[in-house]
Amino acid sequence: MLAAVSEAIFPLPFLPFLPGFNNGFRDNGAVKAVNAQPVAAAGKGGRKRGGAIEAQTKWPGKWEIFMQNSGVSGMHAILMPVINKVQFYDATIWRISKVKLPPNVPCHVVDAKTNKIDCWAHSVLIDVNTGAIKPLALTTDTWCSSGGLTVNGTLVSTGGYGGGANTARYLASCDNCAWVEYPQALAAKRWYSTQATLPDGNFIVVGGRDALNYEYIPMEGQNNKKLYDSLLLKQTDDPEENNLYPFVWLNTDGNLFVFANNRSILLSPKTNNVIKEFPQLPGGARNYPGSGSSALLPIHLYVNNPKVIPAEVLICGGARHDAYYRAGKKIFDPALQDCARMRINSARPRWKTEMMPTPRIMSDTVILPNGDVLLVNGAKRGCSGWGYAKDPAFAPILYKPRATRGKRFRELAATTIPRMYHSTAIALPDGKVLVGGSNSNDGYKYNVEFPTELRVEKFSPPYLDPALANLRPKIVNTATPKQVKYGQSFKVKVNLKQQGVTKQNLRVTMLAPAFTTHSISMNMRLLLLGVSAVNPTGAGSFEIQAVAPPNGNVAPPGYYLLFAVYKGVPSTGEWIQVV
Repeated sequence: MLAAVSEAIFPLPFLPFLPGFNNGFRDNGAVKAVNAQPVAAAGKGGRKRGGAIEAQTKWPGKWEIFMQNSGVSGMHAILMPVINKVQFYDATIWRISKVKLPPNVPCHVVDAKTNKIDCWAHSVLIDVNTGAIKPLALTTDTWCSSGGLTVNGTLVSTGGYGGGANTARYLASCDNCAWVEYPQALAAKRWYSTQATLPDGNFIVVGGRDALNYEYIPMEGQNNKKLYDSLLLKQTDDPEENNLYPFVWLNTDGNLFVFANNRSILLSPKTNNVIKEFPQLPGGARNYPGSGSSALLPIHLYVNNPKVIPAEVLICGGARHDAYYRAGKKIFDPALQDCARMRINSARPRWKTEMMPTPRIMSDTVILPNGDVLLVNGAKRGCSGWGYAKDPAFAPILYKPRATRGKRFRELAATTIPRMYHSTAIALPDGKVLVGGSNSNDGYKYNVEFPTELRVEKFSPPYLDPALANLRPKIVNTATPKQVKYGQSFKVKVNLKQQGVTKQNLRVTMLAPAFTTHSISMNMRLLLLGVSAVNPTGAGSFEIQAVAPPNGNVAPPGYYLLFAVYKGVPSTGEWIQVV
């Protein structure tokens, strides 16, 4: 009944709003970046326990146009392992894009009775170095779907619109692979749902429109028939459906942190029991279409890890409760301006809030290889949906989780391209951030306030300040393993022409590629590995003795980007598989 009411009130799948917060403009001590020469010095952004010294810079970052035409607007994006190509796809419902299928790929038959066909590509592989595009064929509709990577690097995409809602799709990570689609794989229709990787590398899919339940994705080619009701989703549902695209993070104990609307639980994927209910987050709902954003903050590991490995969740921005209703009346209220974080393994978990430099909705959260968090894209007023937001957030915000409270936020250099609804952002191996998408329209439209965006940008964070280039390590990939087992000690050889290099200032991190759509970065995860020693091996060369993550609870099996980070400046990442 609630869904029927929503469909009557809201003209398309763009629904809810989020309870309000005090949006008084405060800057939390942040100072807008200005050009200045960097100074290498001890910073407050390093680790607390024997924390790493961090090079300081006031360089605000740099934007560059990477592509003028991506062919497909990047509603969904993920970096494919090893081949270093980004998968962009949007929706098949519009039967249009800016790139046709190759001549050797058959057009999709939309209606056999009328012989209507669709010869446009709705999925492309983009080389992150050259910008070369390979169009791929999709037959089921991926509009507002979810995804993640298997242990061997295959992309599994679930759900979507209409005939695509029960679909599981598979795209292996190779230059010549094609989509394989199974239209009846899921037990429930999944539209605006969230997919999360489990400790054994399998997947759970949570929620979605008219789906107050969850299920586990079956093996490829099989169909799932079993659903698990979610009391959390039922209790957070309302006529506006304020619990779409819930935030789901794998905790370091193997359980799932699930956040919907303004409430959260810890769910056991083994027993399907709720283990813990967390305090309500004040200020309003945070999920689609109010569209705050979230991250599991970097997980700090050691040579000998404690029994309980700390985990902390960050949630930023959103919109007031009635934002969608008011936006429909052309009233675009300020977005929420707060960020909240909570240690979910604490004996007494509670939310701690702080204020961003500006209000934000629809931002994409990107964990950078040095452990900083970038908030990019989105708007300052309104909510998600077609034409329901104003005042683009051109300037990204850098958040330093380990810095002193009050000094964690910094506003960076602004882009000139609005990235509104249906934008994406992902971290790249070279340390830059790929930014694409933005389509607030029903189809591909260009003579409107916020046109369908096909340009793709790259953003260089402050650690890529040219003045810090001499601090950047280089991993010797021929001397670094391509695969490690849980708990294994392994060596990472780096070239770095610096003096005084120690295990306190030369770290190793592992970054899991995120599946990004609708301001949610599914399965995004950064691990700061335990390091037992850093030994010089010759002029300008060092060998880091690191320890792989202890188990799949901490790091699900699969591919990660391995980085060496010296004083907060990361190397180029190298692919490594954890098994």
